[in-house]
Amino acid sequence: MINLSDILETIRMIQDECLDIRTITMGISLLDCIDSDIDKACKKVYDKITRCAKDLVKVGNEIEKEYGIPIINKRISVTPIAMISAACHESPIKFALTMDKAAEAVGVNLIGGYSALVQKGFAAGDRELIESIPEALRLTSRVCSSVNIGSTKAGINLDACKLMGRIVRESAEATKDSACFGAAKLVVFCNSVDDNPFMAGAYHGVGEPDCIINVGVSGPGVVRSALAKNPGANINEIANIIKTTAYKITRVGQLVGVTASERLGVPFGIVDLSLAPTPQVGDSVAHILEEIGLEQCGAPGTTAALAMLNDAVKKGGVMACSSVGGLSGAFIPVSEDAGMIAAAKSGSLCIEKLEAMTAVCSVGLDMIVVPGDTTADTIAAIIADEAAIGMVNSKTTAVRVIPAIGKDVGEELDWGGLFGCGPVMKVNTMSPSKFINRGGQIPAPLHSLKN
Repeated sequence: MINLSDILETIRMIQDECLDIRTITMGISLLDCIDSDIDKACKKVYDKITRCAKDLVKVGNEIEKEYGIPIINKRISVTPIAMISAACHESPIKFALTMDKAAEAVGVNLIGGYSALVQKGFAAGDRELIESIPEALRLTSRVCSSVNIGSTKAGINLDACKLMGRIVRESAEATKDSACFGAAKLVVFCNSVDDNPFMAGAYHGVGEPDCIINVGVSGPGVVRSALAKNPGANINEIANIIKTTAYKITRVGQLVGVTASERLGVPFGIVDLSLAPTPQVGDSVAHILEEIGLEQCGAPGTTAALAMLNDAVKKGGVMACSSVGGLSGAFIPVSEDAGMIAAAKSGSLCIEKLEAMTAVCSVGLDMIVVPGDTTADTIAAIIADEAAIGMVNSKTTAVRVIPAIGKDVGEELDWGGLFGCGPVMKVNTMSPSKFINRGGQIPAPLHSLKN
């Protein structure tokens, strides 16, 4: 049972420390929309999305007003479109346009699921969808795309890494007049999850119910504020402070999720415990690490401090809600975190250090701007490196890099809002082309044989 007294303290957190619900995301299965006639399939997709999500924004706004809890985004995720479009034998871009139109009709800001799962190879419809991603993201404003190219059980599809290196570049080139924003809506995963509420990587897994509500919480500012009140604490005490704070934050997510579920008449899925930062001052994961004792994020000790933070967030949050899922941990998207932006600009934070940090936190190399002349093979190799961390450590990792077409190190891309701005970061220019062009499948690690 939700006890409202448990969340009274959060009023101060909301008012003074940037606490919010980052998103309520409705997952919608489109498996019953499959049709060999693409126009009929698209009509079914539009009808189902608009029918299921017609009250999503209204209910979110009502909850926000009643409880005084900011709910920043209302979003939708759908079944990976490669599965739906495979029966049509036509360009899947019509589905992207349909998704965009439906998202606009119901008032959500983003819709995820223009996706393909190719960790072990390409099934019918997968290549067609992947090849269409740059154009689909250029033509739509709300559609997000993701591709899963590896897993602990399957290994890493190196052919898919190579392909996605090119697709990321083409997505940036196709939207160079809008700060290469297409690449900011594209994520390449290893070990992607079916119930992730966060964009751009959200899709609705085939094992999920027909329709469900998942919640993503935030609150880096709350954690930093709690630590600032205990400047003399040792590291054990810091971990306990973070756990206690994460518990309080997650109770708010549970309340919102259960309430939205009841009012919309769909099952409540999970709360994603992730600390999701924003460019807003006081809402930074990097600043938490600095509060723990680092001069600046990226300094020696950053990985250790982040590992402790990530673990404490999970331990505190898991006791606070009925079901935990998604990605759950601490996000480190460079352009979306004021502290990360400052560290990247000062040179304290480099891509290699970020890669090390991804071994101990949620997701991976996220919202990183790279020079516009970065080659497709280099992007593919960055994807493969990050996928290897996920595969070997049995965790979700991802790459969302944005080649800044026409820009170089020291310049910047600025999208505003939650996407923030990103300084162009230096990339190692030694060529990985021979490795990437070998193709094939990197075998799964031995510890994948757990049965």
